[in-house]
Amino acid sequence: MLPARSMAESTLFQKILSGDIPGNFVGRGENWGAFLDVFPRLEGHTLVVPKNPAQRLSDLSKSELTDLFDGVKQTQTVLSRYFRTNDFTVVIHDGPLAGQEIPHLHVHVIPRMEGDGGAALPAMFPQANPPNPPDFESLSELCQKIKEASL
Repeated sequence: MLPARSMAESTLFQKILSGDIPGNFVGRGENWGAFLDVFPRLEGHTLVVPKNPAQRLSDLSKSELTDLFDGVKQTQTVLSRYFRTNDFTVVIHDGPLAGQEIPHLHVHVIPRMEGDGGAALPAMFPQANPPNPPDFESLSELCQKIKEASL
């Protein structure tokens, strides 16, 4: 688990949003900013970041979530015009165990084109060996346990 940051300490993304660190913004809203990733996986890889430095989706209010995903949609529109694609990989690493490297929620929006070398979800979990055909009985049992845990 990452150490908690002090209230006075700004995240890298807060510094970019405020202009303390330069960012190549492709879009902005009242509560979000979208800027090109400095370590892009593919050309046009953009981060959409809420103004609120929350670490997880669950830390955002309903209106902040709405604003964030409006920002994702607007970013896709801008990138679609330039890259002439309607296909995107949209990824959120929701917390450090999910691969989040900066403790400030962000949405990766990556334009996808034919033959770009990118992969699908199985590439993120190459060691996984899902049953084929699916084990519907085990899925049903797990679903029931998840529901019971939320009561």
